[in-house]
Order: sequence, then C-alpha cells, then structure tokens
Amino acid sequence: MGKEVNGVSRSRFEMFSNSDEAVINKKLPKELLLRIFSFLDVVTLCRCAQVSRAWNVLALDGSNWQRIDLFDFQRDIEGRVVENISKRCGGFLRKLSLRGCLGVGDSALRTFSQNCRNIEVLSLNGCTKITDTTCSSLSKFCPKLKQLDLASCTSITNLSLKALSEGCPLLEQLNISWCDQVTKDGIQALVRCCPGVRSLFLKGCSQLEDEALKHIGAHCSELITLNLQACTQITDEGLITICRGCHRLQSLCVSGCANITDAILHALGQNCPRLRILEVARCSQLSDAGFTTLAKNCHELEKMDLEECVQITDATLIQLSIHCPRLQVLSLSHCELITDDGIRHLGSGPCAHDRLEVIELDNCPLITDASLEHLKGCHSLERIELYDCQQITRAGIKRLRTHLPNIKVHAYFAPVTPPPSVGGSRQRFCRCCILL
Repeated sequence: MGKEVNGVSRSRFEMFSNSDEAVINKKLPKELLLRIFSFLDVVTLCRCAQVSRAWNVLALDGSNWQRIDLFDFQRDIEGRVVENISKRCGGFLRKLSLRGCLGVGDSALRTFSQNCRNIEVLSLNGCTKITDTTCSSLSKFCPKLKQLDLASCTSITNLSLKALSEGCPLLEQLNISWCDQVTKDGIQALVRCCPGVRSLFLKGCSQLEDEALKHIGAHCSELITLNLQACTQITDEGLITICRGCHRLQSLCVSGCANITDAILHALGQNCPRLRILEVARCSQLSDAGFTTLAKNCHELEKMDLEECVQITDATLIQLSIHCPRLQVLSLSHCELITDDGIRHLGSGPCAHDRLEVIELDNCPLITDASLEHLKGCHSLERIELYDCQQITRAGIKRLRTHLPNIKVHAYFAPVTPPPSVGGSRQRFCRCCILL
C-alpha cells in the first residue's frame, strides 16, 4: 500500500490517469474531491461511482460511508447487500439504519458485526427475521454500541438483553418496543451492567410488571426518556420507584396504562422537576388533583397528551395556564368536561402568545366558537383539532383564521342526512355529528 493521505492510500489517487480528461479532476485535488463526496447521501454516491473509474474509487471509499440510512433508498435488500456494505465501510461506519429491511437476518448481521466494530448507532426496527443470535454477535464484536433500535423484532427475548449487558456497556438508548417476550429478568440484566442508559422504549412489552420498573429505578439514575405505552400490567407501585430513582426524567409515556392513579402525578411533581413531556392518554383514573400537583412543580412541561383523561375539568387548564409557561402541545381530545372557560384561561396564560403550537380538542362537546375567540391571540398556534365538536361552526373557524391565517384547522362538518321519502318535511342531521 502507498502512503496514506487523509485516510486514503496514495495508490487510490493513482487511479486518476492523464486519460481522465474531466476538468474537475484536473482542477481539484483528489483530497478535496474525497471531502466533497463525504457530504453525499447513499444514492448520490452510487451515481457518482458510475461516472468514471477514478470517481468509483473515491465514491466507494469507506470514509464516505460513516452514516447510512437505507430506509429511503431500498428496503427490500437481501442480507448479502448488508455484508457488502460492511466490507466496504469496515471500521469507518458509525451509524446504520436498516429500518424495515425485512430480508436481513442473523447471518448478514454477524458478518456486519465482525466488519464494523466501531458502530455506535444501529437501527434494526422492523427487521423481523433477526433473533437473539444477532444481539450475541453485537455483544461479541461491537463494544462501542450506544444506540440500538430493535422495535418490532418479536423474536427477541431476555437472552438478547443479557448478551447486550455483557458486551455493550456503553449502551445509552434501547428500543425494544413490541418485543413482547421480554420480562423483568431481561430488564434486570440490562440495567445492572449498563448504568448509563438514558432512553428506554418499552412500548407494548406486555409482560413487564412493576418488578421490572423497580430495577430501572434502582440502576438508571441517568434516565431521561421512558416509554411504557400499553404496558398494561404496571401500576403506581413500579412507577413511583421510577420517579424516586430517576430525578432527571424529562419524558414519560404511560398511555394506555389504565391502572395508574393520581399517585403517579404527585410522585412526578415531587421528584421530577425537569419533566418536559408527559403522555397519559386513556388513563381514566387521573383527576384535577393530580394535575394540580404536577403543574405546580413541573414548570418545564412542553407537551402533554391527556386524551381520554375523562375526569379532568377546567381546573386542570387553569393550573397549566398559571404554572406551565413553556407548554407547546396539548391534547384534550375526549375530555368531555372541558368548557370554553378552561380554554379562556389557557388562551390568556403565559404560554399562549409565544409557545402554544398545537391544541387538540376532538370530541369535546362543550366547546363552542367562544373557545376559538379565546385562542386568537396565540400567535404561535399552528394546528387545532376539532373533530366532533358539534358546537363549533364554520363561521367561528373563519373568524379564527382572520387572526391566524396560517393555522391548520382539522374539522369535519357532516353532511345533512337526506330526508325520508315519506313523512314530514323536517330537516334531519346525522345524530353523531350534526356539525363538527
């Protein structure tokens, strides 16, 4: 091999012979061309590789293939493509997304792991062919792995988490959503050996119980993001342990966890002042009392999903308007006790003028055009959802748009039900949605 120049052997530059008459090849140093290629995406690099022999050498140089996302390029790839990429990139590759590549299996990923030992970010989301064998390969060959996405890889079990805990101690982010074979034993093995975990996505891991959460609370003091959506067996007991052990928590999703109560909101308020995102959709036991404690203590809240929290009233909106000046996104869909008065307080609160971007009010039957009047001063408002708000009218929406011309209003006005051919002439409407 010749002497290296910027990581590329001089012998590669010798591919540029005098017969290559392209002006760009004569004018630009080869090192500069290589630098330019480093900014190109996968598709463009492949096209450049077909221009000439010289460009082929530079375009396919491993240093240009440090970050690869095949999702927008080609998802029906076979395992051999991944193997070829790994051989080309070698130790250069830091980030790879194979999201949705259904044809990639354990064998290809073993070859990949052996060749790309410096990989730090890997997405295998939806690669349904892979099993615990892949995680064993990653554990053996990829000690620098920091972020791993295994969502919807339903063959993954506790063995994968145990393997990762042994070989990938730098792991910071793990997504095993819908890997429903994972239990508390796998979570325990992982968090004991990976104390730097900052993000855990456990959505749809239906076997997880409070015991798993206790292990997380005991070992993951750096935790920032936790998604437990549809983990239906968890209760207040496990989540309170999380709150007490993870004071840096900024994002929590427990939507669909119907067993939780206001005790969780009190625990968050008392222990997690940095909370920014809270998703508690379909948690019907939560009430104004819990949200009052939360709002008074968590002033950095930016996004809240309270859909189908059916007990809350305007009192919750009053507290949010007073104590949460950074609120940007708020979902109140199916919160049927909310009225115009609650929206009035929200629209006059500190978040309204510069922060509030999205508000969802689907199926809030007490909301009228007056609420739209209260929101016309929310200059940052980008979108409002009003499906099945039967007291909202087209005229009210039109008036709102005179103040907020760029706002997206999602509403549906049902057509008039045709009158029966026989009977009175009274106009009839669809019962479920007279007017959106």
